[in-house]
Amino acid sequence: MIRLQQVILARGTKPLFDSVDVTLNPGDKIGLIGSNGAGKSSLFAMLRGELHPDQGSIEFPAKWQLAHVAQETPPLERSAIDYAIDGDVALRKLEAELADLEAQPESHDNGIAIGNLYAALSDADAYTVRSRAEQLLIGLGFKLEQLDQPIASFSGGWRMRLNLAQALMCKSDLLLLDEPTNHLDLDAIIWLEDWLKRYAGTLIIISHDRDFLDGVVNVIVHIDDRKLKRYSGNYSAFERQRAAQLELAQGMIEKQNRKRAHLQSFIDRFKAKATKAKQAQSRIKALARMEELAPLRAAAEFSFEFREPLSAPNPMLVMEDVDCGYRTESKTDHSFTEKKIVGGVNFSLQIGQRIGLLGVNGAGKSTLIKTIVGDIPPLAGTMQTGKGLSIGYFAQHQVEMLRHDESPLWHLAHIAPDVREQELRNFLGGFNFPGTMVTSPIKPFSGGEKARLALAMIVWQRPNLLLLDEPTNHLDLETREALTEALAQFEGTLVVVSHDRHLLRATTDQFIIVADGKLMPFDGDLDDYKDWLFKNKLENAASPALPEKNKEKNNLPQVSPVTVKIDDKEQRKRDAEERQRLSALRKPIESRIKRLEEQMAKLNLKKTALDQLLADSDIYSDQNKEKLKTLLLDQAYLLKEVEQMESDWLEQQELLEAAK
Repeated sequence: MIRLQQVILARGTKPLFDSVDVTLNPGDKIGLIGSNGAGKSSLFAMLRGELHPDQGSIEFPAKWQLAHVAQETPPLERSAIDYAIDGDVALRKLEAELADLEAQPESHDNGIAIGNLYAALSDADAYTVRSRAEQLLIGLGFKLEQLDQPIASFSGGWRMRLNLAQALMCKSDLLLLDEPTNHLDLDAIIWLEDWLKRYAGTLIIISHDRDFLDGVVNVIVHIDDRKLKRYSGNYSAFERQRAAQLELAQGMIEKQNRKRAHLQSFIDRFKAKATKAKQAQSRIKALARMEELAPLRAAAEFSFEFREPLSAPNPMLVMEDVDCGYRTESKTDHSFTEKKIVGGVNFSLQIGQRIGLLGVNGAGKSTLIKTIVGDIPPLAGTMQTGKGLSIGYFAQHQVEMLRHDESPLWHLAHIAPDVREQELRNFLGGFNFPGTMVTSPIKPFSGGEKARLALAMIVWQRPNLLLLDEPTNHLDLETREALTEALAQFEGTLVVVSHDRHLLRATTDQFIIVADGKLMPFDGDLDDYKDWLFKNKLENAASPALPEKNKEKNNLPQVSPVTVKIDDKEQRKRDAEERQRLSALRKPIESRIKRLEEQMAKLNLKKTALDQLLADSDIYSDQNKEKLKTLLLDQAYLLKEVEQMESDWLEQQELLEAAK
């Protein structure tokens, strides 16, 4: 087990841990959570022996093999698959010993030692190591033809995947993963989640992906107020337990405040009187000794909302037979070469659609979004945008596009030069940029703070179409939750690419998949996508190859169902499967109906407000002629939109009936 006893740690002048005691059991899968700067990475450094506590001790069995993900990868000429296999340090050590012995002159003792090493290599699964490494790399998104390419040929994000593969190859007793999903797409995250569920050792994960934590961990360790507290269950279970504790703490704070008020009242009334001075002094000491309960976090949580769009064309966008890709010009003969990524796109965006874009890494999701935005022109076909279309675009590398030598205030003033500075300051304050932070260069800001600034700039522009490409990169759990809530209430149209399944579930009601160079609707939810992914893409990477002796059995012809008598148990199983199938069909429809009902309720509230304005006789005076014209146009637009919503709602109800 891992045991921390009375651990005290400070980094510089900042105290991180104060008399920490916690015990973690062998085989636990632990999610380590806490605010940025709370000490999560420092705890990992102490477990790796790179950092030592100022006081106290950290203990776990000395024989344990520890694995973690390296943060840097040198640009080596070593192949990707050999680099991954290097993670199996015990195997590499045996191979080095064998090479050393085989280089020595032949002798009886030498031959016996070589024989023993071959037996040890067999026990270490040396003969399946390449297969295991291939499964890891393919699961993490690499293609077969990339496995023998040199490390130097890969970008930084792909090198981090290689580091992750190397850590997973290690036959470890303790595995430390610090934000392992940061450089992965949704497909690789789903595969990694399945792999970690089957990991036999003790696992500690730092992650801001709540769905990932829910799927993997069975223990949460929360760093709060320089303490470590252990909770049983996954992240959702932690939230429930934490909420109950905070509710209890609120009651205790109120009780404490009443007691403090009573003591203070006594002190104020009697401390000047000689006869009561001793009693007053004892109450002053009691007041000083009274434990200060931690303030509730809920009141200080970060939140924001998207402002209502100024207009909403319908349709917003129409693409007909569009090919998306890149056109490059030759430096020698100035000829053009086209590389098509997604072809034959026929797609339109309507008001209020909320689309999640799915697909493996490199399938063309970002290319499609860049084409819609206008960053790259279509290679073929036509694309028309509605009058008044205003796009809010969060690119995958949006943070890198900010001016790091300038302040948040400068960035906002750059896109709103005619707005008063105080108004900009107030707006940025709502995004947690208070005081001097608003005028400070953003270079030392964390990735999450820079991402928050990029979001603030999008919100300011009041877009009616949001295109978000991995918006949760760098965001902590609190900010992710704030973004999720804001997107759920956004009144415009949304297209989002994200590996955060919680965000996708909460903010979208239909999915489109980019696969095999095409754009196709996906009729299902994220659970269906996971099933599809394992069936079509990750089946071979998810589990070891079948041994030869089992292949024949798995290829036996299946008995025809007609010849088999179905007993009650089998019938119940089939009935349950049918219910699950129907439920899977109904889920996206029910989600769409719920979204439509919410939108109709909002529209009806607007319509009621307009009707009240039009019922006022003053609106028909000559001086309000322009205002009346605007209100009548708004009313006509709302009526048309309500009519369309009701039509969509009836259509979805019919689909729901058909799925029963």
